[in-house]
Amino acid sequence: METFYHSTRGCGGSVTSKQAILSGIAPDGGLYVSDQLGDRKLDLSVVTGQGYRQTACQVLSTLLPDFSDEQVKDCVAGAYGDTFDSAAVTPVSPLGHDWLLELYHGPTCAFKDVALQMLPRLMTAARDADGPRIMIVTATSGDTGKAALAGFAGVEGCGVTVFYPEGKVSETQHLQMATQTGRNVAVCGVTGTFDDCQAEVKRIFADVALRDELAAGGVALSSANSINVGRLAPQVVYYVDAYAQLVRRGAVTLGEAVDFCVPTGNFGDVLAGYFAKRLGLPVGRLVVASNTNKVLTDFLSTGVYDRRRAFVKTISPSMDILVSSNLERMLYYLTNGDVEQVAAWMGSLAREGVYDIGATWLARLRETFDGDFATDAETSAAIRSAWEDEGVLIDPHTAVASCVLRRRAPEGRQRVCLSTANPYKFSADVLAALGVATQGMSDFACMDELQDRTGICAPPQLCDLRSAPIAHDSICGRGAMRSFLSHACARIFR
Repeated sequence: METFYHSTRGCGGSVTSKQAILSGIAPDGGLYVSDQLGDRKLDLSVVTGQGYRQTACQVLSTLLPDFSDEQVKDCVAGAYGDTFDSAAVTPVSPLGHDWLLELYHGPTCAFKDVALQMLPRLMTAARDADGPRIMIVTATSGDTGKAALAGFAGVEGCGVTVFYPEGKVSETQHLQMATQTGRNVAVCGVTGTFDDCQAEVKRIFADVALRDELAAGGVALSSANSINVGRLAPQVVYYVDAYAQLVRRGAVTLGEAVDFCVPTGNFGDVLAGYFAKRLGLPVGRLVVASNTNKVLTDFLSTGVYDRRRAFVKTISPSMDILVSSNLERMLYYLTNGDVEQVAAWMGSLAREGVYDIGATWLARLRETFDGDFATDAETSAAIRSAWEDEGVLIDPHTAVASCVLRRRAPEGRQRVCLSTANPYKFSADVLAALGVATQGMSDFACMDELQDRTGICAPPQLCDLRSAPIAHDSICGRGAMRSFLSHACARIFR
């Protein structure tokens, strides 16, 4: 077995990809990385002549080589067989002179479905029949929670606990989680921000006493966030497939570079684009699009990552993040695997809330990455412009990327904007962007009005939420998250 994974903060304790997926996060708090990333390249001449499922098999076999070909094939067939409403899974469509990569055709109408329909299957394949049962613990800024719940609900030997920032997700996002059925699921709102939820989940993973307590009952913790390499690897596929679609359309010639603009808060989605580049995909620029919580924009401009700033609630809530966990993986590859340097930066971030990578590393990072941000007003204007000028309805997160992309002068390459959610997940803000006064209207009233005005039907899985009974109404403080998890484990694995 050639490919092993280890922590970004230390090279000891190498594990297989199966072990990394089951663990989720390394014992020292670092993220799992492989030093073999890019040793095996994809054959683009083959990729451009095949469909999404075949490409998924190739990419996953490359990144997760200890899964057998048959295991990968079965996982892909289960994840992308009939779970998406597009035969292309993630189709590419025109957006003016650029392209839109539609990542919202899965069961929860968000890009997280692409990975979270796959991760439960990878975990099932990785688990030994007599191994510990797995409790997935996830902090969500909106979309990951429902996608994880939908992916893991009913999966034998697994449970899933989701924490979300109470009052800081859209009404539709909240209902998607609160109405989730299944004996093995638990959902809890947390009084605080997503960063509070995420920081506490990381502490839970590092809690040795809790780990021993759960192990005594035959339970181990893992994650469905993009800190899990099994969540990240499937996201690489849609970059490769998008390129193949553009080649087949005649928009680019084989080997010609393409730029991608990615709305991101946790840096996972754009990091998948970097992984694709390491596998040989001709990627020009990876543009990181942020909202007013522009910690990544400032970092890519100055080399200083500083979370010591006011948190802003925006109309693109899934990006309301000040601590971008997956950036740690990028820093590892940026420094050619300098685990001591990465650990020092992460230590500084934890203690002081800031670190500075310096001019030399920043210059190297900017060889591939660039960043910009859009305010709520600019985001709304981008939604309105896409509809009025192109007849394309986009959600606020996609609109952030669209705004950033349209602001940039073309560099002679085709450009792809990642569209991360169905606009009906954010009906009120999309409708308001089209000039309708929405004060006092529920998300469902806005959904109905948006359908009437645009003629575009809302997905049935979102419409049906209005009559779905509430199954989860727990709310706790950050300090009570550990206790909630313990009770969830006791209930689910009794």
